[in-house]
Amino acid sequence: MRESDDNINRLCYGVVANLRQAGIDREEREGSLLAVSVIAPIFLYTDTVGTFFDPHSPRLDFLDDVAALTLSGDTGYLHVVPLETSTALKESFGILDSDHSASSFRNETMEHKSTRVLSAAIEKLQPQFNNPITRANESQLLAISREEQRTQPSGKMNQKDHSANESDIMIEAADAQVRRLKDLLIRAKVYISLPAVKNNPHAARELRGRIKEVSRALGDAAKDSDLPRNAFDKLKAMEQSLEKCKHNQDKCDALVKRLRAMLHSTEDLLRVHRKKTAFLQQLTSKTLPKGLHCLPLRLTTEYFTLNSSELNVLDQEKLEDPRLYHYALFSDNILAAAAVVNSTLSHAKHPSNHVFHIVTDRLNYAAMRMWFIRNSPGKVAIQVQNIEEFTWLNSSYSPILKQLGSASVSDYYFRAHQVHSDSNLKFRNPKYLSILNHLRFYLPEIFPKLNKVLFLDDDVVVQKDLSDLWSLDLKGNVNGAVETCGESFHRLDRYLNFSNPLISKNFNRHACGWAYGMNIFDLAEWRRQNITEVYHRWQKLNHGRQLWKLGTLPPGLVTFWKRTHPLDRSWHVLGLGYDPNVNQREIEEAAVIHYNGNLKPWLDIGIPKYRKYWAKYVDYDHIYLRDCNINP
Repeated sequence: MRESDDNINRLCYGVVANLRQAGIDREEREGSLLAVSVIAPIFLYTDTVGTFFDPHSPRLDFLDDVAALTLSGDTGYLHVVPLETSTALKESFGILDSDHSASSFRNETMEHKSTRVLSAAIEKLQPQFNNPITRANESQLLAISREEQRTQPSGKMNQKDHSANESDIMIEAADAQVRRLKDLLIRAKVYISLPAVKNNPHAARELRGRIKEVSRALGDAAKDSDLPRNAFDKLKAMEQSLEKCKHNQDKCDALVKRLRAMLHSTEDLLRVHRKKTAFLQQLTSKTLPKGLHCLPLRLTTEYFTLNSSELNVLDQEKLEDPRLYHYALFSDNILAAAAVVNSTLSHAKHPSNHVFHIVTDRLNYAAMRMWFIRNSPGKVAIQVQNIEEFTWLNSSYSPILKQLGSASVSDYYFRAHQVHSDSNLKFRNPKYLSILNHLRFYLPEIFPKLNKVLFLDDDVVVQKDLSDLWSLDLKGNVNGAVETCGESFHRLDRYLNFSNPLISKNFNRHACGWAYGMNIFDLAEWRRQNITEVYHRWQKLNHGRQLWKLGTLPPGLVTFWKRTHPLDRSWHVLGLGYDPNVNQREIEEAAVIHYNGNLKPWLDIGIPKYRKYWAKYVDYDHIYLRDCNINP
């Protein structure tokens, strides 16, 4: 009898201790103690369980070996603290709060991880824990389990848990501490705006002080290494203050509503900032930097000081020799055109067999000519032409010239505030107003004696010899280009208006698009199939932009429909002007890399890690570049 009384006393003390550890208040502890002290003796002395305390029974070790018991077959899914039943509340706090604050600064211990993982499963076992004895046993089991984890040698640690811990350590973000501090600031600002905190001067004053401390510790830090040494102490102090405020809240409805309001407000603000960012990026990409404005002025001034003998330096026979490798480059950017020429010749096996035909506008003609006169790359022929000299290119011959001069196009570009204007800035790019951008559809007229021409954009860099493209069999097609159907937004329905029957009846909306920027054109086949007339017909049908927006790729897709030969992707890699995640191996192995997009390499907004591929073909020590303060 004495032994049984001792066992009951031991069980009662264990229950009280564990209930206190679990954070259960005094009234609940007294109720649980009453249940154990009054009901437990009746239960324990029944015939059914009396054998537990038989002196000769091995079950006498029940209390000492209680850690060996399992619930649902696994002690790993035990939890002491009763869970909140409001799913919405848990989800709201899940973004900002965590039960293991210290692990934000250091590697999670096995105890923290077990507690976090078990909370999801405990809801299924919750009915079993309503009994005070069961909850006391659960608390003891969890305490013993944690103690074993702390004392267990690292070499004998469960392999699965050890691997998971290592994985958590490996993927821990470099800015985890910074993000944690920012989350705490958000929570603190929410709490300090709630009535329960406002009406408590001490709590409000303490929380304001914590906000100032954390704000100073955070500063402009972008990663954990930027934080001061006392950042962890500030975090712990803030968490303690927030925990006090949390207990002062009678109802969490106000907090949930405030958090939701903040979320909606932040989303609205994010949309506004994204629109502003897109506009400013578009504006920056089309604004001429001061150095690039200075360069043509300096070159133009010197061009008009040259005598006639210095101007006539071209070998006219090379310009029309179909056996050589001819390039077409249409640009008003002197520095960009120079980088294309330099990169091409740097990798050419026989540079003297390559001929460049550069067409520019009247404003930059003198400067472009002066640059290549002063920087002639050996015996390579470089022809610079003024588009104003193409007298055959007029509005009576070219539909696009007539359309670009219309009042509707002027309204589309210069009256963007109108209700019917297009909100997408991409389609309101001023480059579409330049006829230089549309010269690619008149290659046979520009080069009447040539059979093949390689068209290059001025925002590309050549990394390999391209002479093999002239011997490539296009299989009766006119255009050789790299397809861009790796993503859904590069299909034809991304560029053409398939709600119009003219488009839907003649084209497949799911067909692959292809890229301008590096294209080999068979001019003999072009003339035979009368491609220029095909282009004119579709351009006339697009009057009023009913078939596609302004640009050159959509009319190219319809003009060369079923007349394009796909090239291997390694010939032309795109995306360096907008995508910071282009595959590095593809860049290194590409014959041509293309900075298509707004982030050009000669602009300050260019992607830094891609700028080096372009910058190595620009001589920044050149006198003209130094005088105009053009630096890498």
